[in-house]
Amino acid sequence: MTKVITYGTYDLLHQGHINLLRRAKELGDYLIVGVTSDSFDKGRGKLNVRNNVLERVEAVKATGFADEVIIEDYVGQKIDDIQKYNIDVFAIGSDWEGKFDYLNEFCKVVYLPRTEGISSTMLRAETTTDVKVGVIGCGRVANRFPFEAGVVNGISITACYDISVDAMNDYVRNFEGVNAYESVDALLNDIDAVYVATPHLTHYGYIRKAINAGKHVLVETPMVLNGESAKECFELAEKKGVILMEANKTAHCPAFNHLMVMIKSGVIGEVVDVEASLSKLWDDNMTLREFDPGQAGGSFYELGSYPLLPIIRLFGCNYKNLNIYSRFQDGVDMYTKGVFRYEHAVCSFKVGLGVKTEGNLVISGTKGYAYVPAPWWKTDYFELRYEDQNKNQKYFYKWDGFGLRYEIQEFISCILNKRFSTARLRRRESVCMAEIMEAFTNRKNFFEI
Repeated sequence: MTKVITYGTYDLLHQGHINLLRRAKELGDYLIVGVTSDSFDKGRGKLNVRNNVLERVEAVKATGFADEVIIEDYVGQKIDDIQKYNIDVFAIGSDWEGKFDYLNEFCKVVYLPRTEGISSTMLRAETTTDVKVGVIGCGRVANRFPFEAGVVNGISITACYDISVDAMNDYVRNFEGVNAYESVDALLNDIDAVYVATPHLTHYGYIRKAINAGKHVLVETPMVLNGESAKECFELAEKKGVILMEANKTAHCPAFNHLMVMIKSGVIGEVVDVEASLSKLWDDNMTLREFDPGQAGGSFYELGSYPLLPIIRLFGCNYKNLNIYSRFQDGVDMYTKGVFRYEHAVCSFKVGLGVKTEGNLVISGTKGYAYVPAPWWKTDYFELRYEDQNKNQKYFYKWDGFGLRYEIQEFISCILNKRFSTARLRRRESVCMAEIMEAFTNRKNFFEI
């Protein structure tokens, strides 16, 4: 039996894909099709993929040509797969002519003619109308947004608003094609979606105003600081038929998502402990918003949603108890530590603006542990470590730009595909984080140190 293997993204499956799969099938008796994973695509900088991996796998199966479908998840996997499945023929489109000649050492390489006049890139261009986005809040984070959005298909930054006229005018000067608006209402009339990057306590009002105007909303983390407010905003978004998404860049980082999938698959056994920490020493400039108690300053409001993320992703929202310990200065917490107790696990986080900590992530299991070095929130590298060090594995990934492009791509994908929730940060998880922020505000199970 002659076994053939081919690979592709297979986004927006079209006649060209079908022709290629048919030609590959004709080369042998058994065809294996490798479909790229979402994390692998993002790791290679492919941020314009419209369909997620499950949709693409189902589309390939529906053609009837694939005897087996596998997931391509890492660089170098092709050689591993050829040896693993005893492949006789590697087939790929002729636009890759010569690029895979090195595989001739392992099997026969065949470059198949592609169907002229059609491609996923062409279909995306024909079927995608740019989502016009307005930026509310022209501060430090928002100044990174246009650059990051520039590498994502289907988005155009066209408008901005800030209560500071100087900040807004600077934004317009710095970013071509962005127009300043004197009011949020005027801005909402001319855009399809908003990116809210204002101080924490203003998020709720802007979210409601935008949703009521029928606009999609991407809002900086933490979304809100109250659980009921979070639930209300998500319910309103669903009622109005728009997307509301919290902009937690780590949640959409390709490597972090791969790590979460691996941990849940049992590679380190049963997880019994998570330790996550994050700190930034900004105490040489106490005039920043982050140190103003009137603007919800402090380490937990500012940084807490990041170390909360792996805990909630792995263990969920039904914790038994949470104790919080903080060190205060001038009305804001300069350092906060939290300890969760779950039914069969304990988890902790540390954040600091005036106290420096290691800034890593350690996930402990019954068979081994995962280690992500500082700064773990960007997760471009992690290790799986075991008692037998010969079994240790290291994983390397790309983290492009400031990392906002991953959350932007997911936001635009949700809009275009009419998905009202992202699996990378589910609505209930955002609500849970808001409830934990509220517990801190109310000093529930709280101890000052």
